[in-house]
Amino acid sequence: MNNQLSDKINSVTPSATLEMAAKARELRGLGKDIIGLSLGEPDFNTPDYIKDAAIQAVKDGYNSYTPVDGYVALKDAIITKFKRDNNLTYERNQLVVSTGAKQALYNVAQVILNKGDEVILPCPYWVSYSDIVKLADGVPVEVPTSITTDFKMTPAQLESAITPKTKMLWYSSPCNPSGSIYSENELRALADVLQKHPQIIVVSDEIYEHINYGVTTHASMASFADMYDRTVTVNGVAKAFAMTGWRIGYIGAPAYIARACNKLQGQVTSGANCIAQRAVITALIESPSRVNYMVDEFKGRRTLILDLLNAIDGFKCNEPEGAFYVFPDVSAYFGKTLQGTAINNASEFAMYLLEKANVATVTGDAFGNKNCIRISYAASEKEIREAIARIEKVLV
Repeated sequence: MNNQLSDKINSVTPSATLEMAAKARELRGLGKDIIGLSLGEPDFNTPDYIKDAAIQAVKDGYNSYTPVDGYVALKDAIITKFKRDNNLTYERNQLVVSTGAKQALYNVAQVILNKGDEVILPCPYWVSYSDIVKLADGVPVEVPTSITTDFKMTPAQLESAITPKTKMLWYSSPCNPSGSIYSENELRALADVLQKHPQIIVVSDEIYEHINYGVTTHASMASFADMYDRTVTVNGVAKAFAMTGWRIGYIGAPAYIARACNKLQGQVTSGANCIAQRAVITALIESPSRVNYMVDEFKGRRTLILDLLNAIDGFKCNEPEGAFYVFPDVSAYFGKTLQGTAINNASEFAMYLLEKANVATVTGDAFGNKNCIRISYAASEKEIREAIARIEKVLV
């Protein structure tokens, strides 16, 4: 009885990545051999040194409610991480630990946006940005980019998108889904535009920070002195440390924003899991170089999947500089009929690949780009080779 549900929840679009993963699981349950390249989840196990810290926390009797905004020891580890990796100086009262970076993003939207406030989203953007904004009664303003600009927004595009109602700018770097990274100079050029509009707050999603292939050095918007007090830096341990299920994310922000997020979280989930927090202390204090073996493996897989996809007529790929996705433009197939199935858009193309090739991908529509699909290469080399061979076979 949808008429008993709120208009707000009825307006929310289900997460396309989770929906495709659920569809893939359903088909597997029916006996189909589905290769899942839809979820952004490393196929590595959490490193032993992090798991050992969690086991020790259990032995040490950590089982009570945690502070809403995180253990002091974890905050200190986050302070160390921000200074070491990003040259950012935060105090404890500027940090909030949440149940994943997604909750951190939700918190920020809820405490900043009023009804009708506009949020600029360079497209493609992470699948949940738009609906998180809508849930806070904000208005997503999509700024289209293309493969020709490596899916990055230009300063001129940013300036054109700003209106008197603009309240925030959200972006991820490295980007999910494109893998593109904004260089320090590119961020500085965007910051120069923002200096003319002091009402705008920036959300910089940096959760893929350490999955960087060395082409462009990671940079943080908050590292600019004139943007520090206007930037919320969002990060977490899910991707680089293969800790997706541990559900720990965090923000570094102006103290008034952190205080508001703490207030909101106290009425929703309260503090994040105690054992996970203790494990994350170790993850952040230790050198990021300890997870370089995963990054090296992803880099090799990137080369493999690009070589395989570029050999298929109709796939147009840029070279991702980070994260573990390719975001090929597949619009060459729109308007065609493949094995009796009409392909008119990216959603139909992704569903065709699932049903005919038994390969799960995600439509670019979910990321604000109608011409592309997202393919994760957080899978084994064997799975990647088999998946792309299946895809190629059903495109003739």
